Amino acid sequence: MLRTSQTAIVILAIAAMLSPAFTADGSADQGQRVFGACAGCHSLEPNRNMTGPSLAAVWNRKAGALPSFTRYSPALKSSGVVWNDTTLDSWITNPQHLIPGNVMTFAGIQNAQHRADLLAFLKQATQPGHIPQRAAGMMGGGGKENLKKLDPIERVRAIRHCNDTYRVTTADGKTRDFWERNLRFKTDSSSEGPEKGAPAILGAGMAGDRASVIFSAPEEISELISHPC
Repeated sequence: MLRTSQTAIVILAIAAMLSPAFTADGSADQGQRVFGACAGCHSLEPNRNMTGPSLAAVWNRKAGALPSFTRYSPALKSSGVVWNDTTLDSWITNPQHLIPGNVMTFAGIQNAQHRADLLAFLKQATQPGHIPQRAAGMMGGGGKENLKKLDPIERVRAIRHCNDTYRVTTADGKTRDFWERNLRFKTDSSSEGPEKGAPAILGAGMAGDRASVIFSAPEEISELISHPC
């Protein structure tokens, strides 16, 4: 009878190890690589919000409750979810399953080991007082972090619009032409946004034919663009 019980225990242990839900302890080093898929929308710095909220100090924080982030969906704010190992694992697996109706576009990570690695990394990197490194590719977008520190080629001096073309002149005296659908106008009012009256232009797209002009405030957009043909 004892041998039968021991055999059953061994079988259950093996089955647990083979189950997709079973995972070894996560690796923070591996998780940092996995975080590359998140870095385009989430920073690790306190109150540095991007498309999504900052993840700093996210453990034990109520979902939808970071005061500095104002774009939470009603579904997230009313969910009552508190972020911990279990809820974050469920969220990363399938955000819509945990909180239906939220507006996060991330489909989820199905690989249990990758989730464990990501959570191990986040548990370290989001602790209060932790200073995250801004490694290349970590913060997403590949763009310049501080738009107050611009080279002349990145600082816009004038924009002219004629027919379907924007002609952008930068502080180095050069002018580039963009098809109007290939030039985007954005704002960044954060401490790292451009100085007033000195918008930045950053390249976008693999072909080099697209760019974003980033202003410090919305009212600057119409003020800078002239319409001579």
